[in-house]
Amino acid sequence: MAMQQPFWRTKTLAQMSRREWESLCDGCGKCCLQKLQDEDSGEVYATRLVCHYMTSDCRCSVYETRQKLVPNCVWLTPDDVDDFFWLPSTCAYRLVAEGRDLPEWHPLVAGDDQRIHQQGESIAHWALVADNSVPEQDWEEYIIDNL
Repeated sequence: MAMQQPFWRTKTLAQMSRREWESLCDGCGKCCLQKLQDEDSGEVYATRLVCHYMTSDCRCSVYETRQKLVPNCVWLTPDDVDDFFWLPSTCAYRLVAEGRDLPEWHPLVAGDDQRIHQQGESIAHWALVADNSVPEQDWEEYIIDNL
């Protein structure tokens, strides 16, 4: 008897239920790093500045009300797939949008939501700075090379 394929291999992002969509988040925290975009080239640069609502386990402490409390917080939806270029190359939303599979440390594959941190694929052990502790005009000083 053939094994059933996992939903991320058989559905597009637009076909996923809310529960499936939410479960794709691997908890890396990289999308909560503040980013700067070059106005001329359009290139996006990540910084070591993290949203001040980020918890030590790379989760948002105000997830349900984040858009109200942090107006520039990006709320990913299937309609935004074409704009996912700025997400880290390991992000499940981006991987699925590009027709690629999830890595072995992803919680849905590993069956363990701590594996991502153990593998060093999250920002859990990075030297980060809360975004509200640095004036926005100084954010360029915190740009990192890559995600």
